[in-house]
Amino acid sequence: MTLAELSGAYEASALLLRNRLRELRHQLQGSRDPEEIWHLKRRIAELTPILTQMNELADLTAHYY
Repeated sequence: MTLAELSGAYEASALLLRNRLRELRHQLQGSRDPEEIWHLKRRIAELTPILTQMNELADLTAHYY
């Protein structure tokens, strides 16, 4: 696998994470249950740095050479 191909894979993964985070934020807006809100916020907090890393890796592998 080339770095360009790897970059595309990171971009695809980032897109999936971005969509999932959008879904979680939408669920959070509609939730009234404190326990569910806590779990949603926790999951968002866990996924956000992963998305940042995916974006950084996609950029790094796309422009490595």
